[in-house]
Amino acid sequence: MTDLPRRLAAEALGTGLLVAAVIGSGIMADALTADDAVALIANTLATGAILVVLIALFGPISGAHLNPAVSLVFALRRNLSVGEAGLFMLAQVVGGIGGALLAHAMFDLPLIELSQKIRSGPSQWLAEAVAAFGLVAVILGGIKVQRAAVPWLVGLYITAAYWFTASTSFANPAVTIGRAITDTFSGIRPADTPAFIIAQFIGALIAMALAGWLWTDTPQRETA
Repeated sequence: MTDLPRRLAAEALGTGLLVAAVIGSGIMADALTADDAVALIANTLATGAILVVLIALFGPISGAHLNPAVSLVFALRRNLSVGEAGLFMLAQVVGGIGGALLAHAMFDLPLIELSQKIRSGPSQWLAEAVAAFGLVAVILGGIKVQRAAVPWLVGLYITAAYWFTASTSFANPAVTIGRAITDTFSGIRPADTPAFIIAQFIGALIAMALAGWLWTDTPQRETA
């Protein structure tokens, strides 16, 4: 197993690059088009693509959780110790904040700008629970039946979830925190982040419970 410092570095770096891609692509898209649908397509493609790359590269080092909700699930499944999970979550949040700062620096914006974009209400919270539920179910199901495909499964799921969830599928507490300090296309008002994060953890825990039953005794396969 890779030593803990390198695993934490992978989680911080991977989450940082993910947030930089989410925010940076949103800034670029917003600068190039006044059409919100076109901007969201660009933001979606960049996010899905970077997830495939990051999970493929960092998976062998840390598992490429890049998400506190995923790390919590792995700790509850005893694939990760409680102490390691706490450090993973801290590394992810720090990385996510760093990714937001990096995106701003690349586009010559103030390093921190608290978002004014309102994302609130029961439909948004439900969407975040669904987004996180689907993400964790895809990860756990993919590990069980088609491990080599997990980077693609996650990237494709998030690409789809951008469009079928009302919240555009944050599905990640660390990413949510990072997006709270950018007043750009992909931002979320800081006051709205706690409810998003709670919904994400709830969705992840429901997925964990279902996956433990649904894929019980399912043999791992190389192809679908």
